[in-house]
Amino acid sequence: QVQLVESGGGLVQPGGSLRLSCAASFTLDYYAIGWFRQVPGKDREGVSCISSTGGSIPYSDSMKGRFTISRDNAKNMVHLQMNSLKPEDTAVYYCATDLDPQCNTASGYTYWGQGTQVTVSS
Repeated sequence: QVQLVESGGGLVQPGGSLRLSCAASFTLDYYAIGWFRQVPGKDREGVSCISSTGGSIPYSDSMKGRFTISRDNAKNMVHLQMNSLKPEDTAVYYCATDLDPQCNTASGYTYWGQGTQVTVSS
């Protein structure tokens, strides 16, 4: 059974940082993992993806330079380091996979976690 579990969300002030984590019920080493976010009433937005070999691609220019995706295969986790957070980054953040070693387009993911809430507010 393919399961993904996000953690690390919370309330942070503008300009602050958070690190989200994505844990899996399977060995993550061989697969690309993507991070996405969604605000209620809006379409889901791609954040970034990391391939099985560690190459990453951003899905959105608005987060480039502030968000960094990484993987820790020893701990079977993928992280999303978020710096210089803005109120408009408030959303539920999801990790996802299509069990493919390469990053797919933002619409090409099959398996999703339940999400973790990130709220940026003073």
